[in-house]
Amino acid sequence: MSPTPVFSLPEIPEGTDALDIIRQGVDLAGGPVSLACSFSVEDVVLVDLLHQSRAEVGIFAIDTGRLNEETYETAEAVVQRYGVSIDWVFPKREAVEALEREKGLYSFRESLENRHECCAIRKVEPLGRALSGLSGWITGLRREQSVTRTGLAPLEIDPINGGLLKINPLIFWTEQEIWRYAEEHRLPVNRLHRMGYPSIGCAPCTRAVAPGEHARSGRWWWENPEHKECGLHRR
Repeated sequence: MSPTPVFSLPEIPEGTDALDIIRQGVDLAGGPVSLACSFSVEDVVLVDLLHQSRAEVGIFAIDTGRLNEETYETAEAVVQRYGVSIDWVFPKREAVEALEREKGLYSFRESLENRHECCAIRKVEPLGRALSGLSGWITGLRREQSVTRTGLAPLEIDPINGGLLKINPLIFWTEQEIWRYAEEHRLPVNRLHRMGYPSIGCAPCTRAVAPGEHARSGRWWWENPEHKECGLHRR
């Protein structure tokens, strides 16, 4: 494990351009930075912005073993369009096998504790390995996505992951702005978005939402809104 970086965070005014946040963040990190990509529309927007910025930023993705086919299609389309390499990270086989043998395939629906256990095995532990050796990571988080994200800042210290710099370039963007950008630049968008999935995760934990429902209501729909995080973005 690399020594914990020490950052003095600048104040970034609301409405600052995403490219400026990327450049400031990458410069401040002073070392390797990578985008955590789930191939949502936000993350594809970020891939396009990084392509524009020419910043030396890697891209990694976590294959939980339960992703939708449409997500893999989007990943391949991103690789073909931008000529990038995706560093795929997987959960540990032994941990997945033990969970499914002991608790079955859908234990995450039985309790919040079980769901956190599944996310820890399939997402959080692989994330820790993906972030090892980095000075910073980039996310597609936006404030309006959920009640758990309203207090986010463009640049943050991530104490959960060794004090890395966490860069949130789209923090001020609205859903309308995300889709306007995607359409204007003809980005390869996950087909599930067009099928009523504003937020996309593992297939068994994600469903389409009705018009007017909150974007995150289709994630872990059996839980209260304040619980709807998987552990990747603990605060």
